[in-house]
Amino acid sequence: MRSAFSTYFVPALFVWLWSTGFIGAKYGLPYAEPFTLLLYRMLFTLVLLGILVWVMKATWPSWQGVCHTAVTGVLVHGCYLGGVYYAISGGMPSGVISLIVGLQPLVTALAAMLILRESVGGRQWVGLSLGLVGVSLVLLEKMGTAAGVDGFPLWTLWWAALSLVGISVGTVYQKRHGERIELLSGAFIQYCAAATFFAIGAFALESRNVVWDIQLQLSMAWLVMGVSIGAILLLMLLIRRGAASQVASLFYLVPPVTALEAFVLFDERLGVLAMCGGALSITGVALVVTQRKPAAD
Repeated sequence: MRSAFSTYFVPALFVWLWSTGFIGAKYGLPYAEPFTLLLYRMLFTLVLLGILVWVMKATWPSWQGVCHTAVTGVLVHGCYLGGVYYAISGGMPSGVISLIVGLQPLVTALAAMLILRESVGGRQWVGLSLGLVGVSLVLLEKMGTAAGVDGFPLWTLWWAALSLVGISVGTVYQKRHGERIELLSGAFIQYCAAATFFAIGAFALESRNVVWDIQLQLSMAWLVMGVSIGAILLLMLLIRRGAASQVASLFYLVPPVTALEAFVLFDERLGVLAMCGGALSITGVALVVTQRKPAAD
């Protein structure tokens, strides 16, 4: 039986850490191109994570496990982060990309049902639907403003789609092929694969120029320690412990939390629709996460 700590505190901590990734990206992208910024983020993370792997004497998977873990890394880190960063750098407002990525729980639930043959009952579908409606309400005002005034290039939608598909398929793939792989060594392999992905993209598409402003240094430090190490290890732990569709439902909470952080840091206003949407998202997540599990034998 899981403790209240692992049931409530760990998911809440993960949601908060994950939401700060959007804030860190906003602070860092003015000083480096997307793949270049992500490449440095992966390299710094690998140094720290390598120390943890060595100190904790983590065990390594078989070559087959290495390959499966590398695929997960390219999907969960490479495609997801690359898509988000390029969409934002191309002019897509963070509210719009958050809304698109917020569709991930529905995509993951469908993928889990088709690939893992997980049972997704009526209660879960109601929760997933409420979460989607809630996310839409939270971001409706911002999305309307962006579309009506600034707009954004349509090509950024391809990057947003890449991000959505990457995190959705990667979550299911991790659940199917990575459950018996140790967290630390698995994360190290994933970041190696993602770093390779970003290096190819940086050398193929970008100038790789970086302005090491203090703002970039601080955002990089948080993205590495708080998000790349803290949030991702929590995500892998949550995926291992719960059904893929239940873990995916936590992402519904990220846009409301991000909107609150943007209000505190950037004075972005939260209207009545945003408040109502946040409440709906929390309700939807609760319906999915508290789905009754079969009794143990």
